[in-house]
Amino acid sequence: MGRVPALVAALAILALVGCGSSDDDRDELLVSAATSLKSAFTSYGEQFDRAEAQFSFAGSDELAAQIRSGAKPDVFASANRALPDQLYDEGLVERPRVFAVNRLVLAVPADGGKVKRFDDLTRKGVTIAIGAPGVPVGVYTRKTLDALDPTTRAAILANVRSEEPDVGGIAAKLGQRAADAGFLYVTDVAAANGRLKAIELPKTLRPKVAYAIAVVKGAPHRKAAQAFVADLLNGGGEHALQKAGFEPPPAEQP
Repeated sequence: MGRVPALVAALAILALVGCGSSDDDRDELLVSAATSLKSAFTSYGEQFDRAEAQFSFAGSDELAAQIRSGAKPDVFASANRALPDQLYDEGLVERPRVFAVNRLVLAVPADGGKVKRFDDLTRKGVTIAIGAPGVPVGVYTRKTLDALDPTTRAAILANVRSEEPDVGGIAAKLGQRAADAGFLYVTDVAAANGRLKAIELPKTLRPKVAYAIAVVKGAPHRKAAQAFVADLLNGGGEHALQKAGFEPPPAEQP
């Protein structure tokens, strides 16, 4: 939460700089997005011609907290549905849309190590990095572990050495060899440029990972924000997501 005042101040400065311009004249669009979207959204932003997209990447829970504290990005993209739905119920964002599906995997260093399969997580001496309780990747990980028998779950949790605020922290731990394995999205492994390898989870343990996006209420550039979301669902953004390894959302959303 220490970064919240700084972001609020930065957003205030952007608002003052653009003061007096109409929505169509504004050339900057601020998107707060989950860290796992960095590769896809950076690529999408380079081709989005409705406005100049600027991104703030962090854990989804941290970005939601910033909005609750008064930050006014134009768009909020989360690695789950729960946080945008909560903000919608609180009157802080417009109705969220599911725009992508991801897959939770076990990630390990590509050049080998102690973990070759999921069962190795219970071995003594193995070190594991997971997401913190409030961040979506941490929630999904705990859902996976909760599906295990109590003895196996306890053995894995005993090997957890760090709980990170976003997927970037988990990937960094693996890259530094500070952890033997970590729970990440398959897209994070793809974005590691060959430094990490994915071990698929048993099908019975895979949580449903859906990403949702919403225009923030009172967004400075609402029309551009709506165009950003629309093109993400059917356009250049959709292509960037698929290239990064994301899967399309279900044809019919509940």
